Amino acid sequence: MAATHGPASIPQDQESRPSPAQRPNDAFAAVLGIGTANPANCLRQDEYADWYFRVTKSDHLTTLNNKLKRICEKSGIKKRHFHFTAQTIADHPEFLDRRGVPSLDGRLGITQDAVPELAAAAAARAIAEWGRPATDITHLVVTTNSGAHAPGADLRLAALLGLRPTVQRTLLYLHGCFGGCSALRVAKDLAENNRGARVLVASSEVSTLLAFGGPDEDHLDALLATALFGDGAGAAVIGVGDGDPTPVERPIFYMVSASQATLPGTERALYMQLGRSGLDLGISAEVPALLRGTIKGCVADMLAPLGLPVVPGAGWNGVFWAVHPGGRAILDSCEAALGLEAGKLAASRHVLSEYGNMLGSTIFFVLDEVRRRRQEGDCEWGLTLGIGPGVTVEMMVLQSASSQD
Repeated sequence: MAATHGPASIPQDQESRPSPAQRPNDAFAAVLGIGTANPANCLRQDEYADWYFRVTKSDHLTTLNNKLKRICEKSGIKKRHFHFTAQTIADHPEFLDRRGVPSLDGRLGITQDAVPELAAAAAARAIAEWGRPATDITHLVVTTNSGAHAPGADLRLAALLGLRPTVQRTLLYLHGCFGGCSALRVAKDLAENNRGARVLVASSEVSTLLAFGGPDEDHLDALLATALFGDGAGAAVIGVGDGDPTPVERPIFYMVSASQATLPGTERALYMQLGRSGLDLGISAEVPALLRGTIKGCVADMLAPLGLPVVPGAGWNGVFWAVHPGGRAILDSCEAALGLEAGKLAASRHVLSEYGNMLGSTIFFVLDEVRRRRQEGDCEWGLTLGIGPGVTVEMMVLQSASSQD
């Protein structure tokens, strides 16, 4: 059902239904711990273009080098982390020629270990904050764009963390930038429909290696991608309260409602495809304009039936926002379309600045930053937004647990 007003608008046929505010918090899954991790190799954005053209042996392509420098300057990114190094590229010259010798096997041979190991670092931090032993995890949801293996990163991650052999595993491949949001939605459903379940969600991305190649004047979207993406992993423990009067667990966010919308006719606007020479990425310049014209309707359609008690007259500024920073233009488009005040996307912009776009892992960094920045009197209700191939918009309504203390 379409909504034409702000988040306080409730369709007539929904008014008699209980709103999320009328349901007890222990009816909802909650985020009980968050962890993040990055590879050690870190490159400054203002030095990246020269580094890139040096390691790809393309210093003679000065026009493209200058173009990449301009892209980096406007990206809103200060630095990024990468699993691969200059030595990795020197050891695998086949990675440079995306039209030559097939290199997918060599790339996957590296990511096969890197993905679960980076995920384990983030997951260990989430489990430590949760406060219970890893053997209490009943379900595992892993998402990545950096692999194509079975058994995959989920099985290796379970072994690295010492999870029980009975842990129920779900592996999501190639969900792009909304992969972390999709995994959180799956975890919410698992936690709320399996009594006593504790779900570990992990997203791990080292996809910069899968997509890396030399500069190509005929594929400028690849040049944009090399200026935007970084590597990282994020994790969270999800569960529903069990009524323990002295709980070890301390909820961070309650996960109230989740939804997904696909923008019609946009299948080729954002896409990812594994090929003989790695991961091919397609990023249309029209994506920011598509979002400006549609994101408000997507959010309104999700919120209208819920009857959230937002601040009267505040509109979309009456909630906090955890938006996946797909890029500076993506954040600018969301901010403009929703009429958000300066600072409402500060957490997303900070993560973009410090890490770049880490695909599905990025939302965990944003959620961590949102909770770090929270102050008394901040908005109780919030939304996550993940935007990726499809074009798909993945959304979740959150309630800050700190507002309930």
